[in-house]
Amino acid sequence: MSRRSRSRIAASGLRRVPVFAALGDETRVELVAKLCRGRPRSISQLTEGSRLTRQAITKHLRVLETAGIVHGVRAGRESLFEFDPKPLEEARQYLDLVSEQWDQALARLKRFVEG
Repeated sequence: MSRRSRSRIAASGLRRVPVFAALGDETRVELVAKLCRGRPRSISQLTEGSRLTRQAITKHLRVLETAGIVHGVRAGRESLFEFDPKPLEEARQYLDLVSEQWDQALARLKRFVEG
């Protein structure tokens, strides 16, 4: 990965904060998992099998929507929500960069200690 590429990804770390915050809740992670299965789903469909109310599901969906992880579209009287993988891919790239930086730092520390 080039230095410019690393800088761009590192700068995007701050933009990823809403994504990490949104995924910090178990209910929202479960909603993302349901939406990853392909087709857009209504709030009613996402509420099935849950102890949460439609209002609670809606609140969680709004957090995910603000983070860009899901998008709502109107279909008649219903709102359908669909998964957008791009923010998660960007977050993964950022975490890969941080992991690489830590690996390099630990390797330098090991060389220093053993040197």
